[in-house]
Amino acid sequence: MNEMEKSNTKPHAVLFCYPLQGHVIPSVHLAVKLASKGFTITFVNTKYIHHHINKSKSKPNHTSKDDDDDEDDIFAGIRNSTLDIRYATIDDGYPLGFDRSLNHDQFWDGFKYVFPAHVDELVGNIVRKHSQPPLTCLIADTFFTWSSMIASKYNLVNISFWTEPALVLTLYYHLDLLIQNRHFGASHDNRKDTIDYIPGVPEIDPKDLMSYLQATDPRTTVHKIIFRAFADVKKADFIVINTVQELESMTISALQQKQPTYAIGPIFPSGFAKSIVPTSLWSESHCTHEWLSTKPHNSVLYVSFGSYAHACKKDIEEIAEGLLLSKVSFIWVLRPDIVSSDENDILPVGYEEAIKGRGLIVPWCSQIEVISHPAIGGFITHCGWNSILESIWCKIPLLAYPLLTDQFTNRKLVVDDWKIGVNLIDSKPINRKEIAEKINRVMSGKLGDELKKNIMEARNCVENALGHGGSSETMFSRFLSDVNTQIEKLRGV
Repeated sequence: MNEMEKSNTKPHAVLFCYPLQGHVIPSVHLAVKLASKGFTITFVNTKYIHHHINKSKSKPNHTSKDDDDDEDDIFAGIRNSTLDIRYATIDDGYPLGFDRSLNHDQFWDGFKYVFPAHVDELVGNIVRKHSQPPLTCLIADTFFTWSSMIASKYNLVNISFWTEPALVLTLYYHLDLLIQNRHFGASHDNRKDTIDYIPGVPEIDPKDLMSYLQATDPRTTVHKIIFRAFADVKKADFIVINTVQELESMTISALQQKQPTYAIGPIFPSGFAKSIVPTSLWSESHCTHEWLSTKPHNSVLYVSFGSYAHACKKDIEEIAEGLLLSKVSFIWVLRPDIVSSDENDILPVGYEEAIKGRGLIVPWCSQIEVISHPAIGGFITHCGWNSILESIWCKIPLLAYPLLTDQFTNRKLVVDDWKIGVNLIDSKPINRKEIAEKINRVMSGKLGDELKKNIMEARNCVENALGHGGSSETMFSRFLSDVNTQIEKLRGV
């Protein structure tokens, strides 16, 4: 077989990343993982996401045009003869300066109409230009609404990539059952009884549903996207999930009865080191490691509420005072827009002076670098799925403070099912004394010891899944084989 023939037999996937920080990270790592197994990947970001990733990087002084060209490609640092990852950006329909957070509904409403046309144009161009190897697969985040249409139009294997736990996927997947049983939808009557009819889910309390499924008005822009996306995912050839079979075995098994589904997570960068491929939309503070190195092991609490969700100013103030009362050392990642894009003065007057030496507040940091430091002993988290998986790997007990969407359901897994964390507060309104008490119980009490024991078991489970012959490695190999079989079917081989 000559080089051209070899090239033509390689699978070539175009991978569309959902334009949110929590989706960018696992999508980049999936692209690298697939490329390391012989895939050609064309990775697609929106121009807005690409702009913010490049803007967030600390840029050295460039001495050549080639250096400047590298700034246009986030994969430039890892591209070599064995990894064939190509990079493209497309418009999301809005100017770069448009505040997508402040104008949330307007952005997503336009995005769902405009973006598919740009996707169609890009995929069509790749196909018409007869790329080598030829395009064979479409990998799209499950939240996209157009995947089956594009895959069918260009005769591509349709792969849906789910970046959250299987529990969240199956709840969205069975929206019809929630509507029929009046736990959600137009006839929603705020039922409080336990939901026990979802395949693969023994039972779940309505308060543990995703925030969008707790909403009383199902006619919003986001709901329209959810309805279309989870009708579309049922047409996918394969579903790939960033989770671990043993952590969600019953749920995954039930999904596998519906469609070919593969739990291949957690999808981390090699060696759980900071990724060489830049993925952060925010400039990262570089002072955290030096500061942490002055602290005893397991003595520092890490606090972060992720990249997207907002909190109210009153809650931020109570958390700030609770941290102060606890007398525990802490690093707090406090995004400038945590309350709102146009609200900057969010901490109590004189707060940073009051915590001097004991607390460090940064706008953003490399979370992997911080939580893998031996000084970290606990994590107040919004319960984003990436944060949960990273904390399990680093054996860091959690204090859960969910804010939005899947975070409420993720909290159930962390606190109720796996018992690797506790609620930061048990009921609202949020209270500084309760916060301080919970922090101390996790950082230095018997509760902390129990959580550490449970999280060690979870870490062993995850490590085994990723190891030779483990469930995630086995599932990934099966996925690759099944994709190649499906490619041959589409080619008529």
